[in-house]
Amino acid sequence: MASHRRPKQPSRTRVTVLTATAAAAVALSAQAASADPGAKPTRSEAKEKVDRLYEQAEQATEKYNGAKQRQEKLEKEAGDLQDRVARGQEEVNKLRDGLGAVATAQYRTGSVDPSLQLLLSSDPDTYLERASTLNQVSAKQAEALRQIATKQRALKQQREEAAGKLADLESTRKALGERKAEVQGKLAEAQDVLNSLTEKERAAIAAAEKEAAAKAAAKAGTDDSGASGSKGGSKDGGSGQTGSSGKAVPGSGRAGAALAAAQSKIGSPYVWGATGPSSFDCSGLTSWAYAQAGVTLDRTSEAQANDGTRIYDQSQLQPGDLVIFYGDMHHVGLYAGNGQVLHAPRTGTVVRYEAMSNMPFQFGVRVG
Repeated sequence: MASHRRPKQPSRTRVTVLTATAAAAVALSAQAASADPGAKPTRSEAKEKVDRLYEQAEQATEKYNGAKQRQEKLEKEAGDLQDRVARGQEEVNKLRDGLGAVATAQYRTGSVDPSLQLLLSSDPDTYLERASTLNQVSAKQAEALRQIATKQRALKQQREEAAGKLADLESTRKALGERKAEVQGKLAEAQDVLNSLTEKERAAIAAAEKEAAAKAAAKAGTDDSGASGSKGGSKDGGSGQTGSSGKAVPGSGRAGAALAAAQSKIGSPYVWGATGPSSFDCSGLTSWAYAQAGVTLDRTSEAQANDGTRIYDQSQLQPGDLVIFYGDMHHVGLYAGNGQVLHAPRTGTVVRYEAMSNMPFQFGVRVG
């Protein structure tokens, strides 16, 4: 007769292990769900990712600007060399034509031994005069030959230099295309993230940025219309020197004029690669502003970092000084007083004021 035993109950230890394992599985599932790349990001997550992509796009933009500037320089240099080669070749051709005409004339008149011509001549004085002329022509021919040889050597060197410039130009054009594709890719990715948000969420982000810009404008002592004048003070970390009137000590005349020019463009859209007058990227704005003051700056933020004297102490900055941000110096603006910068931030924004503390400050640059 079969026995009917009760099944063995799991021990307390085994129950505890099973419970812990189940809890861990639930936790891992939750983490996997939260890390799901297909999950819609929160507004703060989306903004953080968009800001990061825009920053990467700006890095690529400054590299694009540098490549474009180099391309324009190489195009001019190669064009000038090609013009010089063409002019040099024309000169060589003229010298050759001249030698050819003399050689043809001598062939037609024949070549007679000078001593025999003297014996046969009825007028030795006339012959001696002719011989003197022939000697002069020979000397001119020799000089022409020397000129041709010299010019041909110069032409060879210029052709080689022009070929090198054209090779550099082709390489630069390729780099330019790569940078352009990189910028467009980052911007497209950022737009995809923004499109994943609701209209209300996008409006909230835009409103927060507008409010921050208004506060920065108030701290800089100006309004959104771009009225000039930068009130100082050291409420924001002591940035900006102040005089007895409480207003920021102005920079040099050119720096002040550059800042005023930039203030007139508040509200102009950021467009990567643009240098004004209706749209700008960051270094495009600063170079345009200083151009209005009669000063030529380099095209990129990295190059502009060397366009004057560096100032590492924020308290020594004056309105109109350039301010460089990030370790690779890919962003630049104009110091506006009281710890604020006037700049073209990134795609999707306009020329506006912003607190310098929002970005990693590296140093200022006093131009001139």
